[in-house]
Amino acid sequence: MSIQQWDASLVAKKVIHNEELFILDVRNADAFEDWKIDGHQFEYLNIPYFELLDGIEAILPKIPTDKEVLVVCAKEGSSLMIAEMLSEAGRDVAYLAGGMKTWSEYLEPIKVGDLTGGGELYQFVRLGKGCLSYMVISEGEAAIIDAVRFTDVFTSFAAHKKVKIKYVFDTHLHADHISGGRHIAEKTGATYYLPPKDAEEVVFSYVPLEDDMTVQIGASNIDVGAIYSPGHTIGSTSFVVDNTYLLTGDILFIDSIGRPDLAGLAEDWVSDLRNTLYKRYRKLSDELIVLPAHFMIIEELNEDGTVAKRLGDLFAQNHGLNIQDEEEFKRVVTNELPPQPNAYQEIRQVNMGKITPTPDEQTEMEIGPNRCAVR
Repeated sequence: MSIQQWDASLVAKKVIHNEELFILDVRNADAFEDWKIDGHQFEYLNIPYFELLDGIEAILPKIPTDKEVLVVCAKEGSSLMIAEMLSEAGRDVAYLAGGMKTWSEYLEPIKVGDLTGGGELYQFVRLGKGCLSYMVISEGEAAIIDAVRFTDVFTSFAAHKKVKIKYVFDTHLHADHISGGRHIAEKTGATYYLPPKDAEEVVFSYVPLEDDMTVQIGASNIDVGAIYSPGHTIGSTSFVVDNTYLLTGDILFIDSIGRPDLAGLAEDWVSDLRNTLYKRYRKLSDELIVLPAHFMIIEELNEDGTVAKRLGDLFAQNHGLNIQDEEEFKRVVTNELPPQPNAYQEIRQVNMGKITPTPDEQTEMEIGPNRCAVR
């Protein structure tokens, strides 16, 4: 029977379009439990490949014949081998090119909405890592916010849209993924902005991102307005785009809130986090559409694949915004934290410009799910 090679973009479409898929994941059980390809209608069977070396006959009854079947491993080789064995047993099957490595790196650009004067806002969804980046476009100019390290994705998309990247922003010094912000700025000549309170140890040039700063994109009325919103980091800054969208960085997510501990200062920053969530954001319009820098679970995706929700809805539904007792809030965000991101201390060093790991080392640093949130 046939064997197909699927790339990450095809799998991403199946996630976004809510399609059915059966995944045979042949990684070790601990790797599968920690991190897998999530889909609303995906089914899974996890059998480490070394258990299948003598044959796949025992698992054939568990693999459906009425659904597409995808075999997944860490880097491709093991999944191709198992896919060949399934094909020889008479099954149609596909395997993921590049394995979970390519899944971790793939970005899907999705249009969030139109902006004043014909502008557009795009969200770049990194399904395998939970990262969300943004591009604001207006009259031939573009601004990028919270870009991940795959700079060619953004520069190629800007070229496709026939716009010049003029500004690049990071809402904060990231700790769970490597930023591509300053590298895009270097490549395109754009101005790179970073919150100064997060940049005290950086070894490169940047323009300070200050509270209430406004940068206009294009000639139309699309202002990217900055709001100082500490808590995840001491410099965390949010943006209001076109009086419609609130880009919250890693402070507020759809189903959770930001964690304050990735610089080792949870006790110091927990009050800042509460003040941002319970006071600063409360002064904003409930009608603003929240666009975070990460998502944690597949349920946070909308039907069109975007991750977005009204601020007013989050005030009503997000548990992290409804802990009235301050001591209970402090306990939740300091004592009930998920595991810290892989190599987060080294990632901070990379984002400060202090170390320059190889591409393979960067991949290893980022492997795994998003862990920026408290649920």
